[in-house]
Amino acid sequence: MVALGVYVGRRVKNSEGFFVAGRGLGPALVFSTMLAANIGAGSTVGAAGLGYRDGLAAWWWVGAAAVGSLVQAFWVGPLMRREAESRGLKTLGDYLEARYSTTVRVIVAALIWVGTLAILAGQLIAMSTLLTVVAGLPKWAGCVLGGVVMTAYFSAGGLLSSAWVNLMQLAVLLVGFAVALPVALSNAGGWDAVVASVNAGAVNAPAPGAGFWSLWENGASGWKYLALLGPAFIISPGLLQKIFGARDDRAVRIGTGANALALLAFAFVPPVMGIIARATHPGLASEQLALPTLLMYDVPVAVGALGLAALFSAEVSTADAILFMLSTSLSQDLYRRFVNRAASDAQVLRVARGAAVLGGTLGVALALVAQTIIGTLSFFYSVLGVCLFVPVMAGLFVRRFRAAEALAAIGGGMLVMLALQLTVGPGGARGVTPALAGVLTSVAVAVAAHLVMRPSTPAGDGRGAR
Repeated sequence: MVALGVYVGRRVKNSEGFFVAGRGLGPALVFSTMLAANIGAGSTVGAAGLGYRDGLAAWWWVGAAAVGSLVQAFWVGPLMRREAESRGLKTLGDYLEARYSTTVRVIVAALIWVGTLAILAGQLIAMSTLLTVVAGLPKWAGCVLGGVVMTAYFSAGGLLSSAWVNLMQLAVLLVGFAVALPVALSNAGGWDAVVASVNAGAVNAPAPGAGFWSLWENGASGWKYLALLGPAFIISPGLLQKIFGARDDRAVRIGTGANALALLAFAFVPPVMGIIARATHPGLASEQLALPTLLMYDVPVAVGALGLAALFSAEVSTADAILFMLSTSLSQDLYRRFVNRAASDAQVLRVARGAAVLGGTLGVALALVAQTIIGTLSFFYSVLGVCLFVPVMAGLFVRRFRAAEALAAIGGGMLVMLALQLTVGPGGARGVTPALAGVLTSVAVAVAAHLVMRPSTPAGDGRGAR
């Protein structure tokens, strides 16, 4: 991964290549870089852990992301790509400033930095968990090793390096899981044997209730993940900036749409592997150990090695998408806009690479104190959805939606989301999670502010509206 990233990175000579790959990505590279970014620690180790704990309803962790990706592929994505190409935009921050104001850009950039570090920590925790099971490395060593790998190849060439390395990672990932799942299921005695073993329970793992086999909802898992993950996967800065690098709308529709279909199918794989791990290893100290343990002990060595390589590739591929958000936000949204307006292209490129190193370092530091993968990822997706869903969607489809309404929506949504997060916890109350409450509040505040202010002229030059 490092070697390929550095090799491809030699072709990147300016910020256009680093940020948007020269706007030349075709359907295949859009598909590979999107899918590789979307299948990470949460979609593998985290989803398998949810399957181990909650059963089939864990499908919604990845399935909800697939639903959001479909909306992005055929509705939001092509519109945003055209906006980026026509205005020469390189980041989502560029769009927010052009459509609203500098204030909106700065506030969103700051909030995204905080949330993005949380998801980066989640990926690094997963890498360290994997390396703990395989090699007995302490958590700090696994976090540092994963951080060095992702930072090295991404900082070399940005989106272009990432796209090509993601293609290699995706091949390893898909082959690894395609081989490991049927072998693990066969070695466990088949699906009927797995169901019987789980239902029988064990001394250190009581038998689950009937809801364990429901696809709709059980425990903390289920359809409610649509509110947490759906909006985030429509308007994620890292994913939209990959779309900015597509060469045309066709590449967006085919590449991102194929990514969504692949996610719908892949969503079953980690939960099923988690359920198999519950049958063969009941009572694990942590559900996060389910997938690494299964690949380490329940399949032949060659298959396990391939599966573990797939797992590591999945985690690193998502981590580089996060570094992409961090580096472009700091260099383009903050440095060039506020610190050095006269910065040359070479200076911006150096800052972007330095920001990737800084982001990787801070991510490692946060991973050392964070506890769980799903917990850190849930916080990130909550912040992302509440901050960006209304500004991006209203900016595209409501012509006279202005900066004041966007700021009110962000403020109201974040206050409600954080209040619920701190009082009732991430699970929410009566089926309403902090993320869902935050997004609904953001929409309600935006509508109220828009009606009260009744703008008489379009925001900006109106080109950002549809």
